[in-house]
Amino acid sequence: MVRPWPLWLAWPIKLLVWGFGIYVGLCLLAFLTQRRMMYFPEHESEPEAAQRALRLGLVPWRDAKGSLIGWRRAVRRGVPRVLVVHGNAGDALGRLDYLPVLEAAGFEGVLLEYPGYGPREGVLSEGSLVADARGALRQLKEESGSPVILLGESLGSSVAVQVAAAEPGSVAGLLLPVPFARMTEVAAHHYPFLPMRWLLRDRWDSLSAVRSYPGPVAIVLAGQDEVVGVTQGRRLAQACPGPVRVWEIPRAAHNELPLAPNHPPWSEALKFLREQARMGQ
Repeated sequence: MVRPWPLWLAWPIKLLVWGFGIYVGLCLLAFLTQRRMMYFPEHESEPEAAQRALRLGLVPWRDAKGSLIGWRRAVRRGVPRVLVVHGNAGDALGRLDYLPVLEAAGFEGVLLEYPGYGPREGVLSEGSLVADARGALRQLKEESGSPVILLGESLGSSVAVQVAAAEPGSVAGLLLPVPFARMTEVAAHHYPFLPMRWLLRDRWDSLSAVRSYPGPVAIVLAGQDEVVGVTQGRRLAQACPGPVRVWEIPRAAHNELPLAPNHPPWSEALKFLREQARMGQ
């Protein structure tokens, strides 16, 4: 005969079972909805986006099939290009402020629109974003042989690092504002009560990938970064096998890096990358 639990143990055991069930449910919910928690795209139709771009002085950038993949100024042949891969919120047109900074340093800036962002359809995932950025890089290289630097902001820093690791010969340098080392660590910091290191499907491991890129890397950190934390970028810098320089804006938050043409840190970072990649002025 199985004896029942003593009455004084019954309720604590029930509470443990209920608590465990609730915790498992939270883990399952986090696993199923994680991409909604990671990616925050803005959506609009292509005609609406094209009109918005026109007001900003940009034209559509299309692939060989005529599909929209981003935005740019008029093409300038032979000028070093910077492919801008943005962070996880908004869309590419929201990164217009990078273009005057790049143009002042003698580069053409090209804004990549991720699949699933703005007017583009597509899957929001690590594999999708990285594959799309690799395709965009190849298209720029087919246009001309002039160098291409990747500017990867926040989440885009991991996109840029993974593309550079996969195709180091096509990437002249990396410019990484507010980057992180590993998304699993960032997620674990924000959700310490959940096993995020085990739950994340899109792991965004820049720390491992950057070790395969021997080219120059310029990193701009926000000293008060509340999203990924400033130590994440410092760790990434330490892992770079090639030339690396770091600029830190002590009082800046994650989304508050100042963008001013011909002013540091951008002027210095782009000069560093140009010199390291031996680009002509």
